[in-house]
Amino acid sequence: MAGISIWQLIIVAVIVILLFGTKKLRGLGGDLGGAIKGFKKALGEDQKLQDTELKSNVEASSKN
Repeated sequence: MAGISIWQLIIVAVIVILLFGTKKLRGLGGDLGGAIKGFKKALGEDQKLQDTELKSNVEASSKN
């Protein structure tokens, strides 16, 4: 009772396709994919920045 069956998902998908059309959904999917790609890139850049800061902190503390 608490779960969603495959038939309910299919009905919802058909209704969404009828309401928005495949062209609009395809554009929405592309926008969402671009946003996720940008988010992953930003996370990677942040990790590189943290690694660089950690390295410089280690080097500075070893010089002292």
